[in-house]
Amino acid sequence: MIYKVFYQETKERNPRRETTQALYVDIDATEELEGRIKARKLIEENTAFNIEHIELLSDKHLDYEKEKGVFELTTF
Repeated sequence: MIYKVFYQETKERNPRRETTQALYVDIDATEELEGRIKARKLIEENTAFNIEHIELLSDKHLDYEKEKGVFELTTF
């Protein structure tokens, strides 16, 4: 399952929409909630990011992200 994670680079400042960034992770999970939990844990263990939202990408959404040219899986 591919998840899109919206985050701020630091936890020091208040989140602002203008500085929100995104990354994509491939998580091995049987349910969406399990994948969100695993994604959050993986990112918190490997970064100092302030996670705002984690979203499971549908096939259509994934195709759109690939077509748009911003899609790149992040590995830790």
